[in-house]
Amino acid sequence: MFLKVRPLEFESRRPTVILNSQDADSMGVKALDRIELSVGSRKAVAMVNVAEHFIQQGEIGLYGEVDDKIDVRMGDRVKVTPCAPPESMAAIRKKLSGNVLNAPEIKGIVDDVVRNRLSDVEVTAFVTALYNHGMIMSEVSALSSAMAATGARLRFSKKTTYDKHSIGGVAGDKTSMMLVPIIASSGMVIPKTSSRAITSPAGTADRVECLCPVNLEIEEIKRVVEKTNGCLVWGGAVDLAPADDAFIRVEYPLSIDPLLLPSVMSKKKAVGANYVVIDIPTGRGVKFKTIAEAQDIGRKFIELGKNLDIRVECASTFGEQPIGHGIGPALEAREALMTIKYGKGQPDLINKVCHLAGVLFEFRGIRNGEEKALRALRSGKADRKFRQIISEQGGNPKIRPEDIPVGDRRCQIKSNLSGKVWWVNNKAIIQVARAAGAPFDQGAGVLLHKKLNSRVKRGDVLLEVYAEQGYKLNRALEVLKGLNTMGVAKEHEMVLAEIPEEEEHRQYFVMER
Repeated sequence: MFLKVRPLEFESRRPTVILNSQDADSMGVKALDRIELSVGSRKAVAMVNVAEHFIQQGEIGLYGEVDDKIDVRMGDRVKVTPCAPPESMAAIRKKLSGNVLNAPEIKGIVDDVVRNRLSDVEVTAFVTALYNHGMIMSEVSALSSAMAATGARLRFSKKTTYDKHSIGGVAGDKTSMMLVPIIASSGMVIPKTSSRAITSPAGTADRVECLCPVNLEIEEIKRVVEKTNGCLVWGGAVDLAPADDAFIRVEYPLSIDPLLLPSVMSKKKAVGANYVVIDIPTGRGVKFKTIAEAQDIGRKFIELGKNLDIRVECASTFGEQPIGHGIGPALEAREALMTIKYGKGQPDLINKVCHLAGVLFEFRGIRNGEEKALRALRSGKADRKFRQIISEQGGNPKIRPEDIPVGDRRCQIKSNLSGKVWWVNNKAIIQVARAAGAPFDQGAGVLLHKKLNSRVKRGDVLLEVYAEQGYKLNRALEVLKGLNTMGVAKEHEMVLAEIPEEEEHRQYFVMER
C-alpha cells in the first residue's frame, strides 16, 4: 500500500507512525504492530498508532524520528508493508513461561530495547517475567554483560579502576562526594558515574551539581580522571548501559525492582571497574530489613562480580536514620563540603565514608584502610583533591559551604515532649523533602536537628523544612502532618505511640541506582 506523508510535530522514544483506522484494517495491522516504510532505497521500521479522524484515509502521520530517517516531505508517497515483530519476542514469551534464557537470547532482547524495537508493553512483559520467575546467575551475568556492551565504555590509561555503589533508601547519603576525593588523593583511579534521584530527595549527581557541572561527555570525563584520578559525574550524560533507563521506566510505576543486580553491575562493567565496594543499607524503612537479607544480596553481588571479572566486597551499613543532617541537594552538598573542608562533622557520616573507603584501600593491599581514609580527610589532603576535581569539572574550587544557596522558605518542627529520640523514619523524611521540592529545587529539603539517641527537651527543634516556593513548603507541611517522622519518648517509657483505629497505609517504593 502507498500512502501520502503527513509529517507530525511529535517526538517519541521509538519510531512511530499514525494510520487511519480504515487503512490499518485493510493492511491487517493493529495498534503497536510494526510496519516497514520505504522510499526508494531508504527504509524504516516503525510502531503503529491508529486514529479515526486525526489522520485521513490514504495518509500516514510520521513522528519526527521516522521523518528524519527516510527523509520525506509533506505529500510524498511511501510504500507501507506490515512486518513481523523482532525475534527477541520469542525469548520474551519463553521467559513469560518461566523458562531459562541463554546469553544470545538475552543479548537479542537488550539490543532490541536499546534500538527501540520493542514497545513499552513488550518491555513491561519482559520485566514482569523477570519479577515473577526470577533469574539464575547465568541469566544475571548475561544480562549485565549485554547491558554494558550496548552502551558507552570508559577506559583509562591507568589500568586498575575502583568504584563504589550504594543500594539506596537512606536519606542524606552524601558519602560518594567525600569518598571519591579520599581515594583519588591516594593516587587510585575512581571514575564515579552516578544517578540522579529516582525516588530519593537527591542522587549523587544532584548533590554534586550544586558545586560543579556533572553533564560531562566521555572525552571530558577521561580528561578529568587522567588529571585528578577521579570524577563525580552523571552517568546518564554518557549513555552507560542505556537499556537500564528503559527498564527503570517500567519498574518504577510497577514498584518492582527485578533488575537490581544487572542494573548496578552493568554500569560498573561499563566504566571498567576492577574493584567495587557495595554499600547495602540495612534496617527498618530501607530495601533490606535484616542483616540476613543484606548478606544474601551481598553474596549475589560477589558471585556476579566474579562472573564479570570484577572483585566485589559488600558492607551492610546502618540504615535506620538519615546520614548526617542535610537531606536535599544543596543541604547535602553544604554538609559534605563542610565535613571535607574541616575534616570533622557528623560521626555517622565520617564513619561510613571512611569504612567504605577503607575497603577500597585494602583491595589495593593497604593495611588499616579505614585509618588511612580518616587521615586523608583530617589532613586536608582529600579537600585539596575535591577542589581540584570541582575545578576540572568546571566549578569554582574556592566555593565555601555558605556559598551554596538553600531555600529561603523555612519552618521549624518542634517537639511537644521531653525525652529521647528512639527512632527516625527514613521514608517519611524522604517524602517530606520531596514534597518541599527536592531534588528539582536544589535548595529544598530537610535539616535534622536531632538524631537517634539525642536528648530532647519540650520545645526543641527536631527538624527544619526548607523550600524555594511557599506553596511547596505548605505542601511539605501537609505531608508531614500525616507521617511519623521521629519518635520521642521518656527514657523508660514503654509506650512510644498509640495506634489509631484506622490509618491510611501507603507503601513507599524505594528505587535508586
